[in-house]
Amino acid sequence: MKLDEFTIGQVFETKEHTLTKEDIIRFASEFDPQYMHVDEEKASEGRFNGIIASGMHTLAISFKLWVEEERYGDDVIAGTGMKNLTFIKPVYPGDILYTKVKVLKKRKLKNNTGILTVELVTFNRKEEKVFKGELSALMKC
Repeated sequence: MKLDEFTIGQVFETKEHTLTKEDIIRFASEFDPQYMHVDEEKASEGRFNGIIASGMHTLAISFKLWVEEERYGDDVIAGTGMKNLTFIKPVYPGDILYTKVKVLKKRKLKNNTGILTVELVTFNRKEEKVFKGELSALMKC
């Protein structure tokens, strides 16, 4: 979709993604190797009673789900920013996540381009918010 096709307040809902223990450990081993993400024994003694997904992993899944909706398509040029990222609740192995995406702002620029800002809110299988953040992208108009 081009920038002009998005409407302020428009909401999209993504498909679901199930997170496995192996996914959590694999991602965290490379990008966030803290004990609560990679060491089951030590994590079971901590406040979360087991391993949890890295916040960066939750962000990556949320964005992946949004991109897979194919609303940007070939009209996206590049990401331009992220802000107000909040990791609200831990994400556990077996959690099923989906994301609601709301169009917050759009601003036209030169050369038939503009900035689209969306809010991603990701939920678990209990309908609890686990992540919230704003993302902006340079788009064709």
